[in-house]
Amino acid sequence: MTLPQRKEWIALVLASAIWLTVTALFVGTRPEHFLLCALIAALFFASGTTRRMIVALLPFVVFGISYDWMNMLPNYMVNPVDTEGIYNAEKSLFGIMTTEGLLTPNEFLALHTSRLMDFLGGFFYLCWVPVPIIFGLWLYFNGQKRVYLHFALVFLLVNLIGFAGYYIHPAAPPWYEAEHGFDVIIGCKGSVAGLAGFGDITGWNVFDGLYARNANVFAAVPSLHSAYTLVAFIYSLKARCPQWVRAALGIITAGIWFTAVYTSHHYIIDVLLGIATAVAGWALFEYVLMRIPAMRRFTDNYTRYISKS
Repeated sequence: MTLPQRKEWIALVLASAIWLTVTALFVGTRPEHFLLCALIAALFFASGTTRRMIVALLPFVVFGISYDWMNMLPNYMVNPVDTEGIYNAEKSLFGIMTTEGLLTPNEFLALHTSRLMDFLGGFFYLCWVPVPIIFGLWLYFNGQKRVYLHFALVFLLVNLIGFAGYYIHPAAPPWYEAEHGFDVIIGCKGSVAGLAGFGDITGWNVFDGLYARNANVFAAVPSLHSAYTLVAFIYSLKARCPQWVRAALGIITAGIWFTAVYTSHHYIIDVLLGIATAVAGWALFEYVLMRIPAMRRFTDNYTRYISKS
């Protein structure tokens, strides 16, 4: 077993202490915080191979911590929540005329559900985070460390841009308008909305647990659900990938876009802004940040570290 250098384990201890302290003071710790910290430490000290892997996964760890830390300052405390404006904009841009009047696509699709789409929608929505992480691990263990690192850093950057969007323009999802109207209800819990059909079919109520714990429902713009697998698809075009991997990522990405609207978790506006966020994050990283010498040195050193044999 190759032990980490002194500066490495000191950095780990300090970073872990800061993370847990800030979380305890401003968010509140949960068992999974200590479990994740223990897992990171175990992998870090187990061997050189596992240490390089956990260092490679740091962008995903930072993503998780950043998401958790948004609980320190809910976005509805920063800017007014948009409930009615985005609904009217969606109806104006994409409204569908029916015998019942002009409906948003969400409202129209809610009247035309099917068990097949309920099942496929649940499947696609389960892919939004696991598939990009699996794709990243495949790149890493396939020896494409540089492409992996660019993908992981862009994944993190896209999240940070999206999180900024949540604060700039807090907005309610379509199901909120359907259930609560346009009044802003602080502390309103999340809803599975159209994803309930997946649980009815499979008996697996995984979405109930996920959305019940979402204390801030006013984070619909942009749709990061629509961004994650798109980033993976973009980097599959840059990587040495079998065509079936690219095809699968493309199908899953399109499936998530449709499901976001079908299940009333996002408006088409949210989805389009999520796509724009993914493309903007990729372009910003590859064509702006990577032209900065310090950033190139950082990624080169990072790549060398995780590529050590």
